[in-house]
Amino acid sequence: MAEPSGHAPGTDDAAPAGGRQLVRRRRVLVIMLVGAVAVSALGIGASQVVKSPAQAAADTSAPPPSVMTAAVEKRVLRNSVVVRGTVSASQSVRVVPAGSAQRGAGGSVVTAIGVHTGGTVRPGKVLIEVSGRPVIALKGDLPVYRDLKPGDEGKDVTQLQRALKETGNPVGGDREGFFGAGTKTALSKLYRSVGYDPLPADPEGETTLAGARDAVTEATRHLEDVKSAREPSGATGEGKKTGASGEESSARREKEVERAREDLERAREELADTEAANGPMLPASEVVYVKSFPARVGDVGARVGDQVSGTAMTISAGPLVVTGSLSRTQRGLVRAGQRVQILSELDGTTAEAKVRSVSDTVESVRSSGDQEDGPAPARAAAPGYRLTVAPDKPLAASMTGQDVRLTVRTAATEDKVLVVPVSAISAGADGATTVTVDCADGCRRRVPVTTGASGDGYVEVRPKPGTRLAAGERVVVGAVRAGGGR
Repeated sequence: MAEPSGHAPGTDDAAPAGGRQLVRRRRVLVIMLVGAVAVSALGIGASQVVKSPAQAAADTSAPPPSVMTAAVEKRVLRNSVVVRGTVSASQSVRVVPAGSAQRGAGGSVVTAIGVHTGGTVRPGKVLIEVSGRPVIALKGDLPVYRDLKPGDEGKDVTQLQRALKETGNPVGGDREGFFGAGTKTALSKLYRSVGYDPLPADPEGETTLAGARDAVTEATRHLEDVKSAREPSGATGEGKKTGASGEESSARREKEVERAREDLERAREELADTEAANGPMLPASEVVYVKSFPARVGDVGARVGDQVSGTAMTISAGPLVVTGSLSRTQRGLVRAGQRVQILSELDGTTAEAKVRSVSDTVESVRSSGDQEDGPAPARAAAPGYRLTVAPDKPLAASMTGQDVRLTVRTAATEDKVLVVPVSAISAGADGATTVTVDCADGCRRRVPVTTGASGDGYVEVRPKPGTRLAAGERVVVGAVRAGGGR
């Protein structure tokens, strides 16, 4: 029987052995590639973590600074001083009622108020009524220091006479400064025009006047009786005296007549003096003098029914001015006549003004006007040199009492000049001054300059001959490092 056919021995075993060898080689190659990649990755990671000292210093150093620049300007250069100020009237009067001048009056009580806050006051206006008596506003600047009565003389009488004329009540033929019959009549008319009777200078004046008139009447009758008792010169009969005896009797009768005439003249003089001293008076408690009209009513603190105590109200008069306080350094820069800008930070209103005066001594600058009446102290600022500013045009009454900003222009160049910030100026060891121009193409050039006036952080510069500096160019004023440091 024949054997089955097949391939030669060893052929099938040889083929699988070769395939396995190839697979092993490929595996080795892949492992080597993966290892190489891993090593490379480790090297890259290490290079990011581990640095040389030089590289570490380079990485932590600050970046190059960037420069700050400012434009070169051509304008009028001004220097200014800025301070706070308070708007007030040139006169501020605090009305402090002293109570009734009537004898036997009880406690002083506010019985009426004739004005309101913000109101206008004119001459002859009754401001307030205390215990039934008025306090009248009149024009004048001399403080009240006494009651004025008929027969008085002085500057305060002259002021009263002029104030009465302002209200339409002239004093007639009275000489200036003497409280005479014309002044009495004018004062009585003023009181009656506001609805009051004036107080008598002497409460017993009418009784005294009646007595003086009776004395004149008695003296007149006595003179007439003496005259009628004298014997007629043509008389005859037993009663007729002759010789020395008749002459003696006649002389005695003449003497009696002369004495009667003297008594009558004396009585008439006393009556004239009594009439002159009798009449209306102006109590110091019933008048407030104000420099100019119309005046303005400030705060009214009194109420009807209040006991009189302290300031009842404030009255301001005259044009509004602004007062401020200067430090010693500022005092050396500010002088009378300099221009000032007033700024109301309440509503943004501005006004032009000029410096009226600067005090030579340190004082506490009050928020109210220059003059005040009454004992209450004014609110004071920190001590300094008083600055008084007068507006070119009248300020609105609504600005009274406002806190404003004053900008005093203490210096200025006559014409427009080139100016740069003070920080743009560099000074060399030789004293030469320069500015550094930052060019548009990135270059920088130094320009030698001569400096001039300065103010508000800027300084005038003039380029040296042969160099150029123009308005609009930018100059270096500083450098900024990363993080904001300079």
